[in-house]
Amino acid sequence: MEEVIDDFEDEAKIEVVYELSYPPSVNHYWRHVGDRTMISRAGREYRQRVAEELAHQGVDSAGGSVALFFSVHPPDRRRRDLDNILKALLDALQHGGAYQDDSQIDSLRVVRSTPVPGGKVRVLVSDLES
Repeated sequence: MEEVIDDFEDEAKIEVVYELSYPPSVNHYWRHVGDRTMISRAGREYRQRVAEELAHQGVDSAGGSVALFFSVHPPDRRRRDLDNILKALLDALQHGGAYQDDSQIDSLRVVRSTPVPGGKVRVLVSDLES
């Protein structure tokens, strides 16, 4: 894991690191009501929780092109698809003010790390325009 972070540091200067709650999977993030698709209650609660966590950690909104590195610590050893949590994470980071729009993301890396009770995600946000 450390060598992955070292490689990431070579590409972009790490500006901030956040530690966030483990997100719901995409299967629990969306709900269909009739012909409408909307964010589920679990998804809205996760976005709010992340906004609070970011505020508590002193979120600093990135203004330009960014690189994101996610170290995902699942809540247990069950098999999981890493890509199933990305939409909730990316939406929550934007909603919480880590950046203004998903279009700012020019580099995105995700690694699975050791499980921890309850799960968590470490997010490294780097400014690519420095």
